[in-house]
Amino acid sequence: MEDLLDVRYVRTEDGVYIAYATIGDGPVDLVSQIDFPGNIDLEFEDPLGAAWYQALTSFGRVIVHDRRGTGLSSRNVPAPNLETRVSDMELVIDAVGSNRPVLMGPFESGAPNAMFAATYPERVHSIAWLEPTARSIWTPDYPWGYGPEDVESELETYESFGTLDYGRAFVAHQAKHGNTFPDGFERVIARAARNTCTPDMALELAKIWFDTDVRGVLPAVRAPALLITHEGRPAAVEETNYVASLMPRAEVKVLPGDTWTPEGLRQAVESIRRFIGIEAPPTEMDGVLSTVLFTDIVGATERQASIGDHAWKELVEGHHDAVRQALRRWRGDEIDTAGDGFFATFDGPARAIRCALETVEHVRDLGIEIRAGVHTGECEVINGKVGGLAVSIGARVAAHAGPSEVLVSQTVKDLVAGSGFSFHEAGEHELKGVPDRWRLYRAVG
Repeated sequence: MEDLLDVRYVRTEDGVYIAYATIGDGPVDLVSQIDFPGNIDLEFEDPLGAAWYQALTSFGRVIVHDRRGTGLSSRNVPAPNLETRVSDMELVIDAVGSNRPVLMGPFESGAPNAMFAATYPERVHSIAWLEPTARSIWTPDYPWGYGPEDVESELETYESFGTLDYGRAFVAHQAKHGNTFPDGFERVIARAARNTCTPDMALELAKIWFDTDVRGVLPAVRAPALLITHEGRPAAVEETNYVASLMPRAEVKVLPGDTWTPEGLRQAVESIRRFIGIEAPPTEMDGVLSTVLFTDIVGATERQASIGDHAWKELVEGHHDAVRQALRRWRGDEIDTAGDGFFATFDGPARAIRCALETVEHVRDLGIEIRAGVHTGECEVINGKVGGLAVSIGARVAAHAGPSEVLVSQTVKDLVAGSGFSFHEAGEHELKGVPDRWRLYRAVG
């Protein structure tokens, strides 16, 4: 199989090279990010992996890539957060000229697929997610995650990442959660690990995933989704059904035996083939995942009264220029400007936070302070502009911010793990006109 590979690279805006390859010729495009640990070359050298991809080429063009920092992609770069992985995947899809592909992946590699599908619904045919998981850490409302002891032991294994000790620890850890592998698989994992990345990068990637929760994204995924698990792990079946319950067009396929066997993967391929055999209707463009940012000047009325209308007009123009420079830098779309306030949208929450923090600093040079609020959610497209409850939530979050504060919702915090931000708890709040109480956080660069 590896003789068929023609590995190519696409260069990102920040100079990182993303390795990708395509096999097969369609008619359906199947986009898959190599799972962790692994890289493109080794994935196709492994008999099980090669058989999996070969089976998929019977009805699709398979497009695979290594996430940045791993495999054949640029190594000496910061660990990618979820937003960066989505952007890199978009570049690969553009590079191969793919139109409405099926997004595929197991475990946590389904997270960027879900975020991509929710953010760019017109670009996705459907999703196939093997053994889906929305988060890694246990909480009372997500009992399938790792408990504190599991997390600690998992992170300790990364000290020996790439060694046979790591391979043994990986197999033992997976066995605790009902996953079984062939004899000698610890050597396969050890080799895959050391050809994926160095221990420090592995540890950073693990920490990012432990801090990530995509449940806030899943209701905005309008594409048809097939979630595959196997009956040998009742807890996995429960988790899969729960994840599916959050996705409007998801269906669950429970396979007999173990997914990670030749027969299990054959059945998974057949399930995917049947699932996408009938052309899915294009997604109606009435909803899209978006990050909304609201800002306004603190004490605007008092300041206007104290300096007069002419000076206020000049001050507001300087403020608007500072905000728009930040929007251009962080790829934000200005949706509306009312008086001294801005409403903008972004296709990633980390960029929205960076834009807000940068604006807070720049307007201080004008002798003013702003407040900002950031929220990510499904927005309705109304007459070409975004609206709906997510927009209202963003505005309400901003209203709770103090001078020079950037407040974010829990959803935003859960989606930007690994982005380099720190968050300070700002308590639970009632947002006017919005159900429930909302936990908010102060973002710090």
